[in-house]
Amino acid sequence: MHDFRKIPAGQDRYPGYDVLAKRLGPSWNEQTRRVITRRLSIGAEPQFFTAEEFQTVTAIAARIVPQSAARPPVPVAALVDEKLFRGALDGFRLAGTPRDGDAWRLGLKALDAEARTAYGGLFHSLAEGLQDALLTRMQAGELKAPQWGSMPPKDFFEKRMARDIVLAYYAHPTAWSEIGWGGPASPRGYVRLDFDERDPWEAAEAGSGDEASVRRINRHVR
Repeated sequence: MHDFRKIPAGQDRYPGYDVLAKRLGPSWNEQTRRVITRRLSIGAEPQFFTAEEFQTVTAIAARIVPQSAARPPVPVAALVDEKLFRGALDGFRLAGTPRDGDAWRLGLKALDAEARTAYGGLFHSLAEGLQDALLTRMQAGELKAPQWGSMPPKDFFEKRMARDIVLAYYAHPTAWSEIGWGGPASPRGYVRLDFDERDPWEAAEAGSGDEASVRRINRHVR
């Protein structure tokens, strides 16, 4: 295995790899192509959130999953919005926590109330350091605004907000390219299953000093 402590900060672990190069190749079946096409077509305008709520979700996502300027951005807020608009629920929730969409609306309202009280502005208008401070306090269960109602801020952070944002990020092909994942392994599956072995249709990882050769390999992964 590569020791990534030797890879300079900011260096791409899978240089030259774009999972969408597999889009029309033998690695994906038609169902995968349909799902990805729908995911890539999600628009930037919210359908579930209000415009102001959407600004807050966008700001939260930027703090929880900051993105590299070297890749196209993952529309995290839009993916969360689209899931809630479709009513695609997890099928379970923590006792005492509202349904997914209601929890989001309540949590965003409470977070903006906390931002006004602490710093005199809405969450999305605050400096990044102040946003981080509020999110840290939410995660620790230290926020106390009455707008939270019976929903514990810590539960909203861990069981709903951060979870939905991280899942949305890693549901997108841009994130797959970032982590070297090839998408659903159908119809090809995996053949080389031993330690640190790679099928030819999987991305190669960069190690110290071998970025150029890895980039050449990854440009031909299908």
